[in-house]
Amino acid sequence: PTGRAALMSRERILEARDLLVHRGATRVLDIPELDLRVGEVLALMGPNGAGKTTLMLTLAGLLAPTAGSVLFRGSALQAKGDREAFRRRTTMVFQDPLLFDATVAQNIAAGLKLRGLSAHERKPRVTAWAERLGLGSLLDRPARQLSGGEAQRTALARAFVLNPEILFLDEPFAALDPQAREGLIGDLGHLLAETGTTAVIATHDQGEATRLAHRLAVMREGRILQRGGLRKVTNHPEDPFVAAFVGMETLLKGQVTECREGLLTLRIRKGTGNGEVVALGEAEPGQTALVGVRPEHVSLSLHSDNTSSARNAFPGAVTKVIPRGPFFKVELDCGFFLAAFVTAQSLSELGLRPGCPVVASFKATSVHLIRKEGLAPEL
Repeated sequence: PTGRAALMSRERILEARDLLVHRGATRVLDIPELDLRVGEVLALMGPNGAGKTTLMLTLAGLLAPTAGSVLFRGSALQAKGDREAFRRRTTMVFQDPLLFDATVAQNIAAGLKLRGLSAHERKPRVTAWAERLGLGSLLDRPARQLSGGEAQRTALARAFVLNPEILFLDEPFAALDPQAREGLIGDLGHLLAETGTTAVIATHDQGEATRLAHRLAVMREGRILQRGGLRKVTNHPEDPFVAAFVGMETLLKGQVTECREGLLTLRIRKGTGNGEVVALGEAEPGQTALVGVRPEHVSLSLHSDNTSSARNAFPGAVTKVIPRGPFFKVELDCGFFLAAFVTAQSLSELGLRPGCPVVASFKATSVHLIRKEGLAPEL
């Protein structure tokens, strides 16, 4: 995202206002406000059934809202003709590539042909985008003979060759094997950065979103719970559901016992144990909050380290070790639940396995507090 920042504009290319979508009598989408800037990549995140695809189809002009409006460059897409004209300036890639029974080259060229470009005009553009997506040697291959990754690359080439003003991507990697998925995410990120293409991607995978997007919008039951910059949403979630969904594995209820010079001490209770966590912030003794700590901010050692700058250190025992891509998630019982990420090397050097005693530590700056109405005043 940092490299793409220079390509972004403050100009709003797409806006949603008071958007409602009903399925029968049931309201399935309720979006008071959403905007997309030129050159920006926005990720719609949420579990299955959160409304991501419904919102994307509505933004793409493929689904008419029950109420509210979608604006493209300041003009509302009100009539059917408005939406059709808008769709000719955008394109969409689905989880299923939806390729024609034709060659790779013919599939990539399909949109250009529909727009009236001659074979002479189509060929260099098709060849260029095939090369950029690693399909140069497959142009004459029938689409039915492609692997899943090759088919999705063809679908992306068919989209990019149109030079769309907005690219919509609906769970484009969900059906791919890990190796194909990893390569395609990397290539798509480079292409979005190089071209400055404005894009909206729907995904339930935090890793995809953080690698591709400038901003996140976390959805649940047809609503956006939080939206904002990548770091803000992942490190400062405003809602327990958002916190858990963006990977804040540890969420504990805490009660402020002391506030001194910007440092809070909170008493926490989880399971059978109690503990005190030190965090940055301002609050009054007796106030409650959820205490969140991301697993990558937790360090593990076999002994207490008196030289560490971490204000929070808890002895505990490993309860579970779970592979997580290039890392391992280590779940701990410190009298309360705590999770940490470690590398394979650290896992081996520390000899981490269920039952192993460890000391978990994290800095006060790593603690995030979610003030949520409805928390019990007493723990």
